[in-house]
Amino acid sequence: MIYAEHLRKEFKKTIKEPGLKGSFKALFRPKKEIVVAADDVTFHVPKGEILGFIGPNGAGKSTVIKMLTGILTPTKGECRINGKIPQNNRKKYVKEIGVVFGQRTQLWWDLPLRETYSVLKEIYEVDDKSFKSRMAFLNEVLELEAFISSPVRTLSLGQRMRADIAASMLHNPKVLFLDEPTIGLDVVVKDNIRQAIMKINKEEQTTVILTTHDISDIELLCDRIVMIDKGKNVYDGSLKELKQNYGQMRELVFEAESSSGLTEEKFRKGLKLEKDDLEIKNDKNNFTVRFNSSKMPVGDMLNYTLSLTKVKDISVKDADIEEIIRCLYRQGADTDE
Repeated sequence: MIYAEHLRKEFKKTIKEPGLKGSFKALFRPKKEIVVAADDVTFHVPKGEILGFIGPNGAGKSTVIKMLTGILTPTKGECRINGKIPQNNRKKYVKEIGVVFGQRTQLWWDLPLRETYSVLKEIYEVDDKSFKSRMAFLNEVLELEAFISSPVRTLSLGQRMRADIAASMLHNPKVLFLDEPTIGLDVVVKDNIRQAIMKINKEEQTTVILTTHDISDIELLCDRIVMIDKGKNVYDGSLKELKQNYGQMRELVFEAESSSGLTEEKFRKGLKLEKDDLEIKNDKNNFTVRFNSSKMPVGDMLNYTLSLTKVKDISVKDADIEEIIRCLYRQGADTDE
């Protein structure tokens, strides 16, 4: 459904020197610099998949989304959505996609929500019968009825996000681009929107690209993620593979009878681990030992800890997805350097 191959996007930036002299220089003899926002980004998405598209701020996510939606034209590379090139015949193409930007709205501020949908119906040329059945489905999934007669400006953030998702789905798009759809929302509203996205995806086989910084969104909605950093692919695969390949850091949490002698230096020397492979934090007698299980198996770490002190309680935790992704970001930065 989505084919992105070797996408590259360059922007020209004018470099201005300080002061009045610099202003004149920039006006008559501007110095240009090429900024690469996306560099050889490649991924493919089959029909009906929810793909998590993630990366740190400034990684190039929005640039890639804008190329996929046809707003920007790639400097190099090719993208096709359902066999169509987004930049060609835009009017026909946008009828097949829906886009939601979490910090922007496509709704008319002073119009009641019901009238906003009527306007969008005419823009997308949706016939009366399809519009009626579509609104019934969206009402059921997103629970719009309670505020559908209210002006958009009176809606809460959670209501507006649900209304925006409904607006993007009104014409039954084959592909839905969601950019931070749960940003700023409370836990209950977030859960409602996630349930709605899953239901839309399951019942209509809508392909979804989800851009988010909320790790919970990724874990609950996505089986696969594509991660980019500094405009380049960093990872493309399933969450399960990500945990298997990069989830070596474990946490040993225990309460000791005494904290005497339990130092990071003692653990490191006794286990012969480098600084990056071991970290210890404690609050009085409560300890958290983060360690690289590929260098020190869990059983050996348990045996060594129990040989040092008597413990009242002990447990081992796997690395969570947030920590794994943070490590990947750091690896990408180190590779770039």
